[in-house]
Amino acid sequence: MKNTRNTIADSIYLKSCLLVVIMALASCNSKEKTEVTNAEATTEIENTDVVSITENQFKSGDMQLGKITMQPFNTVVKANGMFAVLPENQADVSAYFAGYVKNISLLPGDVVKKGQTLFTIENPEYVQAQQDFLEAKGRLNYLKSDYERQKELVADNVTSKKNFLKAESEYNVTLAQYQSMKKKLSLMNINPNTLTGDNIRSVISVPSPLSGYATTINATKGMYLNPSDVAITVTNTDDLHIELKIFEKDLPMVKVGQPINVRLQNDTDKVYRGKVHLVNKSINTQDRTVDIHGDLVNEAEAKLFAPGMYIEGEILTTTSEHPALPVEAVANIDNDYFALVKESGTTFKRVLIKVGTTNNGFIQILNSDDFKPDTEFLTKGAFNLITE
Repeated sequence: MKNTRNTIADSIYLKSCLLVVIMALASCNSKEKTEVTNAEATTEIENTDVVSITENQFKSGDMQLGKITMQPFNTVVKANGMFAVLPENQADVSAYFAGYVKNISLLPGDVVKKGQTLFTIENPEYVQAQQDFLEAKGRLNYLKSDYERQKELVADNVTSKKNFLKAESEYNVTLAQYQSMKKKLSLMNINPNTLTGDNIRSVISVPSPLSGYATTINATKGMYLNPSDVAITVTNTDDLHIELKIFEKDLPMVKVGQPINVRLQNDTDKVYRGKVHLVNKSINTQDRTVDIHGDLVNEAEAKLFAPGMYIEGEILTTTSEHPALPVEAVANIDNDYFALVKESGTTFKRVLIKVGTTNNGFIQILNSDDFKPDTEFLTKGAFNLITE
């Protein structure tokens, strides 16, 4: 009986040992598989940064290699503004004398020439002004003759000085009236030298003071126009200039002659070149800004724009050299920037880089110290390989 119990106990002990061994082996296998799996996963993750291409792909894609080089970069002062015209190139046109608009046929955007009739106005008072001028002109001829005759007579002591002074006074008063009315007719756009009793008129024309475009039209046919009312605005855009605002802290850096990169707010990819023409020395107390005026380098480009168009400007101030790569060597992925470093042959590794400003096709590399001086980058054809 005792032997039987011992046999059973030994059997249970052996089975327990065997179970422990099996579990240990299973644990080891599981750990090894896990390590292998993790290693494989790590290898796969690491391999996502490695890009391999063939020699044919390299040549057919016109790819190129290059190193980080020192390139000039400008310190940039950013500013917002608009295109504007000089005060002398814009005119608010009205009539010097009140009247009713009789004829106007312009539309906003129409081209006008200097001296061209913009509109006509009518007023019976214009007739009276012309009549007064002709009457003064007629009296002046008589009074001039009488004045000269009295002058000769008083010199010969034939007449009294009183008569001479009276003739002189009447002549000078009438001459002043004549000159005043003559000027008034000129402002009415009536030629006083050709005016006669046969061509007196109640309608006068208002000419354009400059060539350009009718940009604003406020007058309509039949409306009563006062001298203070602006009927039409004419703008000459041939000399369109850049008008920017910078903060007062940037004023010491901005100088006349510095280059300006100009972009339209609705098309920031296209860059137009300009230069600083004038730096205002007065600070706007409302927003602490300073006005900067600039000119387009290519004056013909002025016809592409209109006064009042909003622009973004970059004033290029001081210049210094920084490590850089060509812009096409760098790709932006979710606001992270990457480049391809040559490992061997046509195998490349994707690396994270930190970038600064761009200038003349180059982009500043802020972490250039992370790479050896002889490190080669794929400088042409990298974008598609990085983003694939």
